[in-house]
Amino acid sequence: MEQSILLVEDNPDDEELIRRSLGKIRLADDMVVVHDGVEALDYLFATGTFEGRDPADLPTVMLLDLNLPRIGGLEVLRRVRAADRTKRLPVVVLTSSDERADVISSYDLGVNSYVRKPVDFAEFSEAVTQLGLYWCRRNERLPG
Repeated sequence: MEQSILLVEDNPDDEELIRRSLGKIRLADDMVVVHDGVEALDYLFATGTFEGRDPADLPTVMLLDLNLPRIGGLEVLRRVRAADRTKRLPVVVLTSSDERADVISSYDLGVNSYVRKPVDFAEFSEAVTQLGLYWCRRNERLPG
């Protein structure tokens, strides 16, 4: 089964660091990057600019920032969990938010993991590397 990551990130510096970190473990080539909540939903549901994409071809994991333009991360998560096809998609919130309400809301909406982006470059890189290894190499995916 092919491994892929959907990165929903609007910060170009964080995107580059994530690309580099996943590149070290050969997962960066299997990453799709979108920059806001609308693009994330369009990708997952094969609408808008992603119309014609096979909607059954879901990523292995979605790394989701919360502070996004157009549609925020919590609303993206809400819509993903509401749809039968995507309700079991592994979603990791990867955000700079340390708001307790964001953590609670994320788990209430069914996030699989909530990870705060470390400020330190090396720690951020290590966190992303470990996320990639776990979700794409170690975690057992649902069949089909």
